[in-house]
Amino acid sequence: MRKLKLGKSDLFVSNLAFGCMRLTQLSVMEAEKLLHHALGLGIDFFDHADIYGGGHSEEIFAKAIQMRPSVREKMKIQSKCGIREGFFDFSKNHIVESVDGILKRLQTEYLDVLLLHRPDALMKPEEVAEAFQVLKDSGKVRQFGVSNHNPLQIELLKQYVAQDLIVNQLQFSIMHSGMVDAGLQVNTQHVNGINRDGSVLDYSRINHMTIQAWSPFQYGFFEGVFIDNEKFPELNTKLMEIAETYGVTKTAIAIAWILRHPAGIQPVVGTMNQERLSLIATASDLQITRKEWYDIYQAAGNKLP
Repeated sequence: MRKLKLGKSDLFVSNLAFGCMRLTQLSVMEAEKLLHHALGLGIDFFDHADIYGGGHSEEIFAKAIQMRPSVREKMKIQSKCGIREGFFDFSKNHIVESVDGILKRLQTEYLDVLLLHRPDALMKPEEVAEAFQVLKDSGKVRQFGVSNHNPLQIELLKQYVAQDLIVNQLQFSIMHSGMVDAGLQVNTQHVNGINRDGSVLDYSRINHMTIQAWSPFQYGFFEGVFIDNEKFPELNTKLMEIAETYGVTKTAIAIAWILRHPAGIQPVVGTMNQERLSLIATASDLQITRKEWYDIYQAAGNKLP
């Protein structure tokens, strides 16, 4: 399993992250087998959020992994906070209290990374800065980042926050490729030339922030997977063609497409199936060609100018 460096931090982690959102679908015993299988594959970075299963996903994780120092040191754990029922909350009290709850559920003394989950329109960046400082000084959080934020929202935070923001978790896949679309359609009248994210991909590269790609197999906003979906025959044909060339599966090629980008994007994969996870993991060391990358992009229905 290849490693990557998270942002400007000293964290070197697997280039695939394991997403724990769906752990509530499994029993503790099933989760134990899956998580140790992930570790056996070399996946050592685990992504959580306090809203996943209402916190139950974190509880299952801790029980399944049988959290103790010897196990904890083998992995890096990230969680997210800021989403509440019906609203977002980046207040100092909520951030600090959320982390306390996360740590209790995960049965650990610290998070390797904490992300602010979705932008809060009522955010006071000075409050976020105070919360981060409290968490850093107490040793409860070692690194910080954001999720679903645009460049100016990050810049606003950076005016106040003392710590580096090392990660931005964003939706990205072959069928959700807005981060690259606008850059390819510069100065055209094509609809994909509309810049909807403030050039977040280029911003992240300039500022050495790692993009984590959530829902790497989804199209739209949780509308479904594109692999083996009859809505996308040309794409699936191309994925199969390239998969056969490398002796892997279409899911591996879909991940390899993300990993091929020089930004060093880290896909977050959330399968609860051991066999499928093994097949996805084969993408870690696979590098498709430049032409194959563009062939897949165009097979997804994108046009080059």
